[in-house]
Amino acid sequence: QVQLVESGGGLVQAGDSLRLSCAASGRTFGMYAMGWFRQAPGKEREFVAAISRSGSSTSYADSVKGRFTSSRDNAKNTVYLQMHSLKPEDTAVYHCAARPSGQYERLWNRAEDYDYWGQGTQVTVSS
Repeated sequence: QVQLVESGGGLVQAGDSLRLSCAASGRTFGMYAMGWFRQAPGKEREFVAAISRSGSSTSYADSVKGRFTSSRDNAKNTVYLQMHSLKPEDTAVYHCAARPSGQYERLWNRAEDYDYWGQGTQVTVSS
């Protein structure tokens, strides 16, 4: 089992950058594929990014491609979401998620594929 805690959210202006962090408990962080999802008020939770166990493979939603980058440091049990050129439509609660993976480079883009979730961190982008 793994526990996830997000941090790094805040209130920024359009065009600014933020880096979210997701710290995981446990000794087997490197066994988990990770994902980032977000949920805006009144909207469904949506996929943002996924990163493989090794960190070598990533995938992104079209809405953030070219602006967001996910990375991980398995030695620090942490996954990151670097966000640039933020837009008001990026405003949401951002959650990280984890699932055990038997394959180093496999990616999962659906919320239902993940077993563990953090509580989320609020990102608000003003225009």
